[in-house]
Amino acid sequence: MRVFLMPSGGLVCNPQSFKHQYFRCSCPQHNSRWQGNAGKMSYARVIHYATSILCCNKGSMDFLQLHRKVFQRFEITEDDFWYIVRKCPRFAVVKNTSDRTSEEWSSDYMIVAKTSLRICKNYTKYECSDCQELHLCKYFVYGNCRYGKGRKQCKFSHNVRSEHNYPLLRECTLHELHEEDLFLLLLQNDPTLLPEVCSHYNKGAGPYGACTFKAGCTKLHMCQHFIQDNCMFGHKCKRLHMIDEYGRRMLEERGLSGDIIHDLPFIYKNVFRLTAPPYTSREGIAEPVVRPAVQSEERSEICLHFLRRNCRFQDQCIRIHFNLPYKWEVFDGECWRDLRRMEEIERAYCDPRNTHSPGSRPVDFLSMTRDSDPVRRLSTASSVTKPSHYILTTEWLWYYKGDHENWIEYGRPDDKQRVTSVSSRELEAAFLTDSNAEVTVMKGHRQYFLSFQDMYQRNPKHNTKRRVRRRPRFVSITEVENKIARVPVTLLMCRTNKYVLNKDDEQQNDFG
Repeated sequence: MRVFLMPSGGLVCNPQSFKHQYFRCSCPQHNSRWQGNAGKMSYARVIHYATSILCCNKGSMDFLQLHRKVFQRFEITEDDFWYIVRKCPRFAVVKNTSDRTSEEWSSDYMIVAKTSLRICKNYTKYECSDCQELHLCKYFVYGNCRYGKGRKQCKFSHNVRSEHNYPLLRECTLHELHEEDLFLLLLQNDPTLLPEVCSHYNKGAGPYGACTFKAGCTKLHMCQHFIQDNCMFGHKCKRLHMIDEYGRRMLEERGLSGDIIHDLPFIYKNVFRLTAPPYTSREGIAEPVVRPAVQSEERSEICLHFLRRNCRFQDQCIRIHFNLPYKWEVFDGECWRDLRRMEEIERAYCDPRNTHSPGSRPVDFLSMTRDSDPVRRLSTASSVTKPSHYILTTEWLWYYKGDHENWIEYGRPDDKQRVTSVSSRELEAAFLTDSNAEVTVMKGHRQYFLSFQDMYQRNPKHNTKRRVRRRPRFVSITEVENKIARVPVTLLMCRTNKYVLNKDDEQQNDFG
């Protein structure tokens, strides 16, 4: 859904627009949701393994088949598994419409591997020096670059671990995938890399349908209903359900390797599945009795009343009681433990330039991990959800990357004194309304689209992208103490258990 922010800050939905459901899984605001419910091991390992399994099986699998593979490898709960495939943006859960009568392990759902990463279209035109897309030879991805095997070296990169490409793969947590798995993932998520299916072939009678080019057509002749998993004729269909000799020859001339051509029908099916609406219902799948993921989500917010010393629910409160408006925790394999030097971590996190916290064991803010262990940040309610007189709410600020490796807050002037049409507060309100929306932003006479899903600002005219980050405004321990001290005494409630604000409590176990 695309959202237009009006000057008043109101939201207007544009039902005519369509946004493909592709986005990165490294954004902290999305990451913290599914990283925050870890089992006995890091979710990152499960996600990487599931991605590899999917790619080895031509990009998608039946829900129960993937379930069986993962449970043979990892000890996780049913709820953890469903939470991962439903919440992690690496996966799409779609309706399984294929014939499953002969399959022992089958369900009503398919899991399809996703990514927002793309191959830069301008790289081979020499029109791009530094962007947020992969700089790779397209024919290398196809597996059949004629320069890659001979003496003459290709002018374009065949190195997925180059100085430009590797940070992008790492940010998307794809850096450990095998090349062939990565290339399949890129192909099924970017239809522009694939030949178009001939629509005329799928109309009319005869071996070529209504296609006047016949065997000389440069588009792929394949049954559209087969691609959409709804061909009622099966093997008796008069349209092709596989690549014939003419199609193979045409695809080879376009640089596709034999392996890619063999997998192409499955890739096209996954392209269609990824454009279909995602399924989030759990109907038809056994419902686990224990719901730890939901319980964790419910207790992800710090109690504002406790910070002011007047929470009347005490130990029965559904929110977390802590002495700061933010709380950093690491999962040690059994439970969530407080990280030491929270103020230092928070200060680093609030600076949009930083991707890691300081220290010998830094927190990775992009993957929300420390030494591969999941990390989460808990906080008070967003300031846009509470009246202005509420203290110690979390003020989230939104930034886009400038031209000089700097980060500019929305609503603030850039180096040329240009200001965006929306502010951080307006973006935050839109994000909380629909975290999957796409917002229209104006700066001068230029129009941009900001996607909350992949956290990029896109220029539709030039097809360029800028990174976007959502970080809180830093509040020091001293500021917290001063704000609480200014609260009227009548609002405070005497408590026997006092929480002392220490920058570095040496009595804590060392998990920093």
